[in-house]
Amino acid sequence: MKLKKKVPKTFISFLLASILIWLLITLSKEYTIAIHFPISYVQIAQNKLLQDIPTKELEIVLKANGFKILKTRFYTKEIEISASRLLKKSGAIHFLLVKPQKQQIQKQLPSGIVLQEILKDTLFLNVESLVTKKLALKPNLKIKYHVGYDLSEKMKVVPDSILVSGPENYISSVTSIDLLEISLEDVKMDFMEKATIKTPEGIKNLKFDAKEITISGKIEKFTEGRFEVQYQIINVPDGLIINTLSKKIQVTFIVGLSNFNKLSENSFQIVCDYGISKESNLGYLIPKLVHKPSEIKSYKMIPNKIDFLIQN
Repeated sequence: MKLKKKVPKTFISFLLASILIWLLITLSKEYTIAIHFPISYVQIAQNKLLQDIPTKELEIVLKANGFKILKTRFYTKEIEISASRLLKKSGAIHFLLVKPQKQQIQKQLPSGIVLQEILKDTLFLNVESLVTKKLALKPNLKIKYHVGYDLSEKMKVVPDSILVSGPENYISSVTSIDLLEISLEDVKMDFMEKATIKTPEGIKNLKFDAKEITISGKIEKFTEGRFEVQYQIINVPDGLIINTLSKKIQVTFIVGLSNFNKLSENSFQIVCDYGISKESNLGYLIPKLVHKPSEIKSYKMIPNKIDFLIQN
């Protein structure tokens, strides 16, 4: 059986000491090396927006001893690049020159490190003008009413419009902002719901000046009403007498219960234009409802055409 020889402790100590001395000598020397530093952009004009993610690193040639260079490997602070002097290339594409900022960059590096060269002098940025515009809010409400119930008046959105700030190419092309869908079931009472803005897909850097948005509606039970309304024949030439079999038209309508007793046959006005029938060579008159109460939801007229005879 072979016995393992133990390595003398003095040898291990000598080896470690030699490595340490070598490291100290190596790291004490000066080196010139290219290193990538993280960067951020500052001093961007308030009316400008960065649209795409710009270059996030800058390659810099440095001169320093090994200790300082080793320290940069753990240097996570971003170097600030001023974007106050952007130059336009085409469209939204702008660029800035980095070398004129060499002195400002040097001040941001750890002490003992000398900036020798900036390898990439030009940085390109996609910059849009920031504009603000007042846009209407567009509700997206899916309501299923209880049988016989409906809105008694137009739904209210508060506020009905808001200030929106964002890229000029988007803001200038829209007139409204959508709200997220709200679904309500079996509705038979007044409601008020909080709404949320639907952020447009693919559009960055939008800001909405809205703290709270509400959608409300007044609900009422509706009923059917019916009146016999006398109609008027217009545009009849002098000396011409138009005879019709019926003198009234039945108007059937849907109205809220609270307004039902406010209506009468005098709330409706129907005319038949003889001139239209003559011009179209029709043998009948077409009744048209020219005035109706704003409270009614819908209506229909029977008959929808009236036969006539001409008496000279």
